[in-house]
Amino acid sequence: MTKKEILREWRLYFENRQVRKDIYEKYIVYIGVLLENNVPIIFNFDHLCLLLGRSNEYLSSVINCSSNHFRDFEIKKRSGGHRAITAPYPALMEMQYWIYNNILKAIPINSSAHGFTHKKSIITNSNIHKGQKELLKLDLKNFFPSISINRIIYIFKQLGYPNNIAFYLSSICCYDNFLPQGAPTSPILSNIVSRKLDKRLITLAKKFALKYTRYADDLTFSGDIIPAKFIDYVTAIVCDEGFEVNINKTRLYKSKGKRIVTGISVSGDVIKVPRDYKRKLKLELHFIKKYGLESHIAKKKIRKYNYLFSLVGKVNFWLSVEPKNQEALDYQILLNEYVKKIQQPLDITL
Repeated sequence: MTKKEILREWRLYFENRQVRKDIYEKYIVYIGVLLENNVPIIFNFDHLCLLLGRSNEYLSSVINCSSNHFRDFEIKKRSGGHRAITAPYPALMEMQYWIYNNILKAIPINSSAHGFTHKKSIITNSNIHKGQKELLKLDLKNFFPSISINRIIYIFKQLGYPNNIAFYLSSICCYDNFLPQGAPTSPILSNIVSRKLDKRLITLAKKFALKYTRYADDLTFSGDIIPAKFIDYVTAIVCDEGFEVNINKTRLYKSKGKRIVTGISVSGDVIKVPRDYKRKLKLELHFIKKYGLESHIAKKKIRKYNYLFSLVGKVNFWLSVEPKNQEALDYQILLNEYVKKIQQPLDITL
């Protein structure tokens, strides 16, 4: 149905229920805006409960006390240390996925964003900066927690939702009035919130003939010349947009040498897996090839239950960056043979 036909159906619906024309015309305007933005029509709290398949009591609990519906844990970072994760329990996560799939997924984000977006990745992000003379990397401090519920409310209001509905939807996506790192809605919301930041940084980069990308909280600039003063300009824009630069992680590379962008080497004209990553991986694979998987595990006293599959994942990552690397292809074949062996059904004869 076209927008015009849908609005006609709604007019008939209101007229059949003898709603006053001056009242339902306001609803028609509201519905028209939501249809224009291709988002679901939500009239009130009870209607939202029906759409989400949750009781009024449950949704009230989420809105009024979000901390009861999340759990906290930590995961190890590749660079060392731990990252705090605040993840929703299944019932809340299901509601967040509804919001993601029905409202947020279709909202456009800036082309410079490479994290949490379709057809982009750490590979597309790093590929833009390969072989450049100079490189600048900055990190946004406490990226997700720095995004408050008020900024999320503003997103939903821009789509046409009134204050109360925007507040309900934002409360479902937030934890203690901030964006949690662990909710399925947080990545896309962070990209939407960062659209103006990205637009301003692209404009700044163009003035200096530089390239710019953002992968979540990692900002990267590259080009022929990056003046030291440029960092101050970036920092000023970042602060003005409600974020903070982690000064301890700011790196400006002016000479040739090791350059890593989102875990990938961009030192040459072709992106590659970092040398240290390959060296450690190849050493393990060498021993497996020479002595066999079982012997290697026994000698090194490896206790990881998923050790084989972690190696498969590492080799697959290597090939995703360097798809024609023959050494990686050979190791992939070797590991796949071991995977086939452990996945074979047991031959039990009665």
